[in-house]
Amino acid sequence: MKLGLMAGYSPAQVELPMEQILEAERLGYDSVWTAEAYGSDAVSPAAWILALTERIRVGTAIMQMPARTPTSAAMTAMTLNAMSGGRFVLGIGPSGPQVVEGWYGVPYGRPMTRTREYISIIRQVLARKGPLEHSGYHYQIPYTGEDATGLGIPLKSILHGDPQMPIYTASITPNGLRTSAEVADGVFPIWMNPDRFDLIGDYLNEGFAKADAPKSLDNFEVAPFVQVVMGDDLEACRAPVRAHLALYVGGMGARKRNFYNQYVIRMGYEAQAREVQDHYLAGRKREAAAAVPDQLIDDCALIGPPDRIRDQLQRWRVAGARGEIGSLLVGGASTEALRLLAEELL
Repeated sequence: MKLGLMAGYSPAQVELPMEQILEAERLGYDSVWTAEAYGSDAVSPAAWILALTERIRVGTAIMQMPARTPTSAAMTAMTLNAMSGGRFVLGIGPSGPQVVEGWYGVPYGRPMTRTREYISIIRQVLARKGPLEHSGYHYQIPYTGEDATGLGIPLKSILHGDPQMPIYTASITPNGLRTSAEVADGVFPIWMNPDRFDLIGDYLNEGFAKADAPKSLDNFEVAPFVQVVMGDDLEACRAPVRAHLALYVGGMGARKRNFYNQYVIRMGYEAQAREVQDHYLAGRKREAAAAVPDQLIDDCALIGPPDRIRDQLQRWRVAGARGEIGSLLVGGASTEALRLLAEELL
């Protein structure tokens, strides 16, 4: 099982944990990942990190698909991959309707259809087997709408990309997991209980069965985000994870369109998920965080004193040995915690 570092997206001022990133590279971490929401983008920090590192792979987890056309994403990915000597990994995702329509000002549409079309177009660009043509629900290349000039022609990328460049998606819904398994090379579950691979594995297997070529966990990577907070005060360590879960389970989406809330319900916390959401949507953020159960935090995060984290790691190590987890992507960890994980897993 490989280790990766989540650099995430920046708060109000652009920040990058370059000291930690360089230490992760020195320790033998395989990858570092940037993100975007509705502030800093994922691409600019990825380029910066690639320029300041030598060996570690750098990926986007994720580039939001509605933010850029598939050909724009392909051009960006090819350029970063070429300039870094093949160290870039493209991670994409549909985001949610509140961000897509409220920030990007475009229709949410059909996210799984968009994912299929997006990856298909990017793979065509990378393969360069002919001029790019695509006729789908979301994208028509060349464009042939009523307001088209009629002058568009199929084009082939000038830059020669790498057809083997991996493409990952962020997914936790059943349909999202199926789609990722079918058309992508890996998936980012935002949280994961390593003892409950069935919560995602059954859907991945359904997607593998629909793929054009033979697929399994042997050639597809599951790379969950895992928050790590090391310290002697267990409750103090739980606090940032509790707040993070409350935000996503309670407020990342409308009441009936919160994919994170639905995922936590599938994880076995239906009553608690509804209570967190009720508090959060009513503006009671402190109560929402308090309603996040300790067991949910322990299910999907690594927290507490060093020895406790070592004990918790056993569950993840076993899941990795079974081939159910390819990379553990660490978020929120101190430099000391990064070193502990490297000692235990690398």
